[in-house]
Amino acid sequence: MSTTLNENLLLAIPLASLAGSLIAGLLGKTIGRAGAHSVTILGVAISFVLSAIVFLDVQNGASFNATVYEWMTVGKLKFEVGFLVDSLTAMMMVVVTFVSLMVHIYTIGYMAGEDGYQRFFSYISLFTFSMLMLVMSNNFLQLFFGWEAVGLVSYLLIGFYFTRESAIYANLKAFIVNRVGDFGFLLGIGLLLAYAGSMNYSEVFAKSHELAALTFPGTDWGLLTVACICLFIGAMGKSAQFPLHVWLPDSMEGPTPISALIHAATMVTAGIFMVSRMSPLFELSDTALSFIMVIGGITTLFMGILGVVQNDIKRVVAYSTLSQLGYMTVALGASAYPVAMFHLMTHAFFKALLFLGAGSVIIGMHHDQDMRNMGGLWKYMPITWITTLIGSLALIGTPFFAGFYSKDSIIDAAGLSHLPGSGFAYFTVAASVFVTALYTFRMYFMVFHGEERFRGPKHPDSPMAKEAAAHAHDDHGHDDHGHGHAHVPHESPWVVWVPLVALAIPSVIIGAIAIEPLLYGNFFSHGVAFDKVIYIADNHPALREMAEEFHGWFRMAIDSFATLPIWLSIAGVVVAWFLYMKRPDLPAKIRQTFSPIYTLLDNKYYMDKINEVVFARGAVAIGRGLWKEGDVVVIDGIVNGSARFVGWFASVIRFLQSGYIYHYAFAMIIGMLGLLTLFVTLGGK
Repeated sequence: MSTTLNENLLLAIPLASLAGSLIAGLLGKTIGRAGAHSVTILGVAISFVLSAIVFLDVQNGASFNATVYEWMTVGKLKFEVGFLVDSLTAMMMVVVTFVSLMVHIYTIGYMAGEDGYQRFFSYISLFTFSMLMLVMSNNFLQLFFGWEAVGLVSYLLIGFYFTRESAIYANLKAFIVNRVGDFGFLLGIGLLLAYAGSMNYSEVFAKSHELAALTFPGTDWGLLTVACICLFIGAMGKSAQFPLHVWLPDSMEGPTPISALIHAATMVTAGIFMVSRMSPLFELSDTALSFIMVIGGITTLFMGILGVVQNDIKRVVAYSTLSQLGYMTVALGASAYPVAMFHLMTHAFFKALLFLGAGSVIIGMHHDQDMRNMGGLWKYMPITWITTLIGSLALIGTPFFAGFYSKDSIIDAAGLSHLPGSGFAYFTVAASVFVTALYTFRMYFMVFHGEERFRGPKHPDSPMAKEAAAHAHDDHGHDDHGHGHAHVPHESPWVVWVPLVALAIPSVIIGAIAIEPLLYGNFFSHGVAFDKVIYIADNHPALREMAEEFHGWFRMAIDSFATLPIWLSIAGVVVAWFLYMKRPDLPAKIRQTFSPIYTLLDNKYYMDKINEVVFARGAVAIGRGLWKEGDVVVIDGIVNGSARFVGWFASVIRFLQSGYIYHYAFAMIIGMLGLLTLFVTLGGK
């Protein structure tokens, strides 16, 4: 077969999603709800099928790295739209389009009856297009376009319910925090452009060793180290790493389908993908890798702990996303890029499953998201129950499930790394196994087992109970919010549970299937610019040592019962069962006993307040300074000053333009006398 992929085929993959988005967005009223979801699902389905074809071709040795459109040339610098499709890109394309397709189908049931139905489908298809342009890019310009486009569309989706003040706050928060990260990202791109003289990946990678020999002007810092840390700051924003993680839990204000799309395989994984793509640069800076590993470790453990005190079902899953992104980041810092991408893939399936499962529960609970108002739902929602259990088992790393193979590989990579900070990272990822099992099965037991709390009054601290109290004067509002007649939960329609089943299958089997080719085979060995992932380097030996100890997926699962992580996971499940099934009175007592710690966790380490002071108030202060000093003093001063000068000059000239002939005659006589005096004086000299 041809070793070069067809350019038109590659163009059709992102453009099919874009076409669906434009039709639904511009012609939504004409084609109606059915037309909007049909055309967008068709577009994403085409993207998925073509991505699968490309994936198979790439596995057979095909690739593509070329310019599709040259936008502008400035000297020797070219601004282009181009595609780089190798095994890394092909895997991302399949994951993104498959998860997006499941979310599109699910949205038909979840958003039924909602206003803005066509607009929502337009947005999520545009989101898919933006992510595809990001992962398929072969240059920094297109990468930045996709990077900013997913940020913009996420702003629109998080604030989809734009009449809610909380939604407006959440999308502004996401937008501003990501701008902080994107500023660093832009600085990193600028440094590479300034010293490599190109925005094309291949050309920059070819000069990577030259860049590694340079120092940042005026310092003894390595230029490549500074550039890589700046690029990673961009990843900290997009992939929600501490301390730029604060936007992601609040993004739950958007509808559940977009929570799944943002948190599973698209926006939050953009940073992980970017660092993997830039691995030829990051490999040459141990300082940057250590920084990445420590940040990932902090995010893994401390964000996971926050999931233990959440009562909103979507926020529990959101904090688990933060923690799992931390796992991926630790793998990147350990120079185990294939492991990070492997966990990205497995996580995409089981996290999308958990989010969509949470959405199904919310539908069954008539849009109540508070787990304290649930319980015993397994009898009423059997498909949602079993698929959520599968997702939960995958998330905590149960042997033979997908998450086990990728998560255990990250723990091993951190333990085998010799870089500074690797000991701390290993402790955090190992301890997080217990934390993950605790908050995951706390959610599972509170939602699906135990007392049926939806039959009685709502928990007094739940949002629905507070809303009911606020509308206590309205009899209808009183009943609607649970203090009158109870709503009996029900299984969701087929358009909701079919995607759950479709996502549950890879959540079980994909880990065992993919671990050997992805980590120890030749899956990444024929990339175009990715080249060989550097896992045989002497100073980054993690994957090499892991390969020596690997004896197949079945043996790995069996041997895990002799390791610490599996017993930490079991301990987390047992503790969750004891606290929320056997002794449900204990959590309140523990919370009261350790109230200072609970207050700290409930306030999310006060990071929101810190960010408000540092970023929000800082931005306001800078804006006010630019307004008063820059706009009022400088710009207005120049504009108003020039206007005043013109007025003064006109007032002077006005005396010379009186309209009287004798004034003009007098001026002419004075002028003549002046000229005669000048000529006489010059003649005398």
